[in-house]
Amino acid sequence: MTSETSAILLPVDPHLEESLRPYTISNMVIEEYYRATKKFSPFNSVHEGYAIILEELDELWEEIKKKKDKRRTKKMLEEAIHVAAMAMRFANDMCGDAI
Repeated sequence: MTSETSAILLPVDPHLEESLRPYTISNMVIEEYYRATKKFSPFNSVHEGYAIILEELDELWEEIKKKKDKRRTKKMLEEAIHVAAMAMRFANDMCGDAI
């Protein structure tokens, strides 16, 4: 992010109008992307990036497979955000030269 641009962070509110949800979700993905880039090194290869995305997707799938009364919506959201953030990281780390 340059000094000329900055993310507009909206509050996470379960009662947010449906039309604003994509902005909130996008901000959550961006926050997770930056948290992960501070904590972990860039992907070393496309294979590692794929494996990390698959691991996050498997964690989402584990929650989805639960019976409806055992599923946790917040956990599914968290894992979906992780999948999206790691896909964003893959695009940046492995495909950034194409941008």
